[in-house]
Amino acid sequence: MSEGRGKFVPSALHAGSQRFLEEVRKNRQRVKELGPGIITGGAGDDPAGIVTYTTVGATTGFSLLWLMLLSTPMMVAVQDMAARLAIVTGKSLPEIIRGFYSKKAAAAVVLILAVANVITIGADLQGVAEVLELLTGVRSVHWLIPITALIAYLVTFKTYRTVKRVFVGLTLVLVAYVLAAVLARPNVLTVLEGTFLPHLSFSSAFLLAALGMLGTTISPYMLFWQASEEKEEHKTVAQARSVQVDTAVGMIYSNLIAFCIIVAAGVMLFGRHMAINTVSDALMALEPLGKRSALALFSVGILSAGFLAIPVLAGSTAYAVADTFGWREGLDHRVSDAKGFYSVFFGALIIGDLIHLSPLTAVQALYYSQVLDGLLLPVLVGVLLALNANKEIVGEFSNSWFNRFFGWLTLLFSSVFAGVLLVQALMALF
Repeated sequence: MSEGRGKFVPSALHAGSQRFLEEVRKNRQRVKELGPGIITGGAGDDPAGIVTYTTVGATTGFSLLWLMLLSTPMMVAVQDMAARLAIVTGKSLPEIIRGFYSKKAAAAVVLILAVANVITIGADLQGVAEVLELLTGVRSVHWLIPITALIAYLVTFKTYRTVKRVFVGLTLVLVAYVLAAVLARPNVLTVLEGTFLPHLSFSSAFLLAALGMLGTTISPYMLFWQASEEKEEHKTVAQARSVQVDTAVGMIYSNLIAFCIIVAAGVMLFGRHMAINTVSDALMALEPLGKRSALALFSVGILSAGFLAIPVLAGSTAYAVADTFGWREGLDHRVSDAKGFYSVFFGALIIGDLIHLSPLTAVQALYYSQVLDGLLLPVLVGVLLALNANKEIVGEFSNSWFNRFFGWLTLLFSSVFAGVLLVQALMALF
């Protein structure tokens, strides 16, 4: 009996250790598969977005935190639909639109996306350069070429895997804004009330803040970028679950950062009627408790956000244009092998530099890009809902009830958003 036990125990231990090692191996593989969703989420909190979230907190306090909470599942749903289409079809969004609708439709969508992206790049470059001017005393205009050159070097001479690791690292730095919200010492009960008890107002400040926040949180370029990256990584339907987790983690993290920016701004600025017109205004205004360490914290956050968002914006533009016209694309290709792709990428950066040199302020650039994104978003969400409901395209991988419910909710909100922005733009013209 004892001999039997002596043989059984090592065997059981060996089997247990094997199962443990197998589980560790699977978890390590899941971690390696994370990336596109997290990078996309981090890029959503770009310098121009930081200006918007700061303005939301400064003008409405905590009264729009409930909308940030509601936008999180909406954001997860639409990003997951884009990623799901990419891994099921092996195509990017422009290729899918071109294949199931028409090349003209794809070109029209991509044209709007490209113009909005380039304007946002200009706003983000302006933000990064202004922060560097604050830190060094060197005028912001002198930072344009070094910033552009550093981004160009990274995507030109490094592999896709290296670029991915750098982007994930920059995304993690954004946790600085969580620390900033803690340093601001908000009233926890007031924050919870603003988060879980919806507050509505028809004042112009409230409506503009709500529209600006939604437009910044759910952006078309994020849909294009993640779909292209899932295609770049050659994900298969067997990895659909890991893609879903990656997307959810990235979007929740993105909105957590935005939530913390609004909270910090609400504590420091609400009721003080301070104008936020540039990224440097936001940086100086958000400095918690007057501590220089906090200023450094926010500076690092904005710089990381800029160096993450600018190449993502340029990359989503390059992917979209290349896929629309059938050019070779991808960050793993050499410049000589994908001339069109890299020409669009570098061209977007250069035009962004020129926007910084123009009289257009970061706030104006953000507004115009939001108008274009606002018009494009309901179209894209409608296309995603239609394609994900088509069994001939997605087969058994059609939308879950979660994606359908929050996808239609996003379509409703984005349509209202687009209508209001269009009316505002027409009133400004006439």
